[in-house]
Order: sequence, then C-alpha cells, then structure tokens
Amino acid sequence: MKIIGTGSALPSKEVTNDMLAGFLETSDSWITSRTGIKTRRLLSTETLSELALKAGMSALESSGLKPEEIDYLICSNVANSYVSPSLGSILLAPLGCCCPCFDLNGACAGLIYSLDIADAFIKTGKAKKILIIAAEEPSRFCNWHERETTVLFGDAASALVVTEGEGFKDFRVTGETHTDALYYKRSLETTPYDRVEEKTTPLVMQGREVFKLAVRSCIKDVDMLLERNGMKGDDIDMYLLHQANLRIIDSIREHLEQPQEKFPTNLQRYGNTSSASIGILIDELSRAGQLKDGMTLMLSAFGGGFVTGATILTWSEVHYPEPTKE
Repeated sequence: MKIIGTGSALPSKEVTNDMLAGFLETSDSWITSRTGIKTRRLLSTETLSELALKAGMSALESSGLKPEEIDYLICSNVANSYVSPSLGSILLAPLGCCCPCFDLNGACAGLIYSLDIADAFIKTGKAKKILIIAAEEPSRFCNWHERETTVLFGDAASALVVTEGEGFKDFRVTGETHTDALYYKRSLETTPYDRVEEKTTPLVMQGREVFKLAVRSCIKDVDMLLERNGMKGDDIDMYLLHQANLRIIDSIREHLEQPQEKFPTNLQRYGNTSSASIGILIDELSRAGQLKDGMTLMLSAFGGGFVTGATILTWSEVHYPEPTKE
C-alpha cells in the first residue's frame, strides 16, 4: 500500500493562550512550558462534517482519482453530534463517492488503525482505492471552566488516499485497558427500566499517567518495528508522531538518540487534534516539499483506552495540482 493523496482542513477561529487566560486561571507561559502549544483552531462557524469534506476533497484532488473510483471510505472519529448515521455515511454524497463506509474510534491513534485496516483490505483484494478521513472536535469534550484539558486541544480534519503500492512496510497496533487515565462519558436516553443513573462527564485526563503510558507504549512500538525490520533509529529519515505534547515527543526522541530535525511538529499552532494530527503533519510537509521521494518515515500515535499504533513506510512523492488563479 502507498499514499497517493493528502488533505487537511482547519477551523477559521484561532484561539491563543492569552485568549484562554482571559477566562481561565492560566497563562501563555504555563501552557507553553508544559505542552509546547501556543495557539489552536476551534470550531465556531463551521461544522465538523464541513471540515471533513474539505480535507477529503483535497486528498482526492491530489490523488488524481475521481470520487466514484474510491472503493471504501474509512472515517476516524471519536465523537460528533451524530451517533447514527456514521460520519462516513454523512460524507458520501457530498464527496461524490458511492462505496461502503464505516467510522472507527481508535482515539488519537485512529489514523494508524485506519491505515492498518486499509492495508489489510488492499492485500486481500477487498478494495484497491481507499479514502481515509480523520475528523475530530475534542474541544467539544472539555469542561471549559477547567484548564487541565481545555488548553490542550484543537479541532481539525485530515485525509489520505491509499492504493496498491510498495510504501508501507510494517504495522504494530496495540490496546490495553486503562480507562481511568483518559475518558469522556456521554449519557444515553433513559428508559423505564434503566436503574443506573448516567450523566455526561467532560473529558477527564490523568496527566502524569497519560504521559507515562504514552512514552512507554510509543517507545515499545517503535523499538519493536525497528527490530522486526532489521533497522536502527538512524535508518528512519523522519519520525511523524502524534502531536499531543512536546514533552512526550522529546522523551521519545531522546530515547532514540535522534536529532530534533527528524521530529517535525505543528502542535505549537494547532494543539492536540486527536487522530487528525499526523495526517495534518503529512499534508503540510508533503505540500511544502519536505517529504522526498524514497524517504523512510515512522508514524506513531497513542490515545485513550489505552491504544497505540505505529508504522514504517517509504514515501512516494504526491503531485499536487497547481493552485487556481483568482
């Protein structure tokens, strides 16, 4: 499998740390020193499905495929306004696709989970051309009277088109039960027979526990993939990690004893965009010409559950259409 198209979309509303400090007990220095985040984009006038559609259309355009050529649509999404139908079902018509679709909740590792499934579909002949859209609005999960989670997240969507090819070398995806470390609970409708009282619980994050789980799990994934493929850390040209926290990224980098330039980041501008984060990074780096043909990349992500995913791939250059003149 290889990537032949990329896309991303961000809300128009930019919210800086200083803006948050206007109504939360926090400051730019407090947020930056602990996370590396300076600003983020949050949904205000747009909807999540609009962002997802924009990212998906951008990925399709860069792939050179027509929407009707897509065999499968996979959407990575933790939660949105609809429980049913799926986000994928909502997007099919506006995308112009006519194919099977489903949503996947792999938390912040959802894009790599989706890639792993797409790879299996392609290898078994289930599909040949697959569109993956990761669309997330974690700002809607938080209690906006508390700084612990509110300052971390941004909303966004990213998309990849994959097809048969010699790009992806190996995957590792994992799952463990560590529910209390990171969760968001939504209440369901009541029934005359339901005796268990439920209520919505805004996102709860045990920061230190998440930090330890993230660093330990990602290092284990990366080390195992390198060993399994007879590679060393130096053999990877670029590490594209989930953009959650600069301290986590630095801890993984220090373990691998790799230079900072191999670990590009954009969380300073967007915050933690959940499963959309790696796709945004790929799209930006590719369009800027920083991903060169033949480069070896390592993708790695972690998320609530606790789930992780990592993959090694050889990059093939994506050819983007010239921007239209106004």
